[in-house]
Amino acid sequence: MEKVDYKKITGLYSECGASEPYALQVTDDSMELEFPKNSIVIIDPSGHCKDGDYIFVEYDGVRWFRKFIEKDNKRFLIALNDMYPEILLDNSYDILGVIIQKNVKGEIKHYK
Repeated sequence: MEKVDYKKITGLYSECGASEPYALQVTDDSMELEFPKNSIVIIDPSGHCKDGDYIFVEYDGVRWFRKFIEKDNKRFLIALNDMYPEILLDNSYDILGVIIQKNVKGEIKHYK
């Protein structure tokens, strides 16, 4: 029987669980000034989303980093940069996680 090294990170065996926080780099200016392009955000996939949270979401086959807003019984994804339109959500979206921290040039800010 082959010995399996569970500490080795592979697609099948990983010490990181699906509910572990992870980091992504912001690749555009849609969330400036709060989240400048190339800043790093930490996402908690087990976090619960509420009005006003910054989230990572999949909607209509696209992944978005936006502010989640609820108003008049409707849900929206809002870019902080006014050059980007708001997105009205229907019920077919998946919240991939809630932003809990950002790092901009070594300066860290926590959300939550």
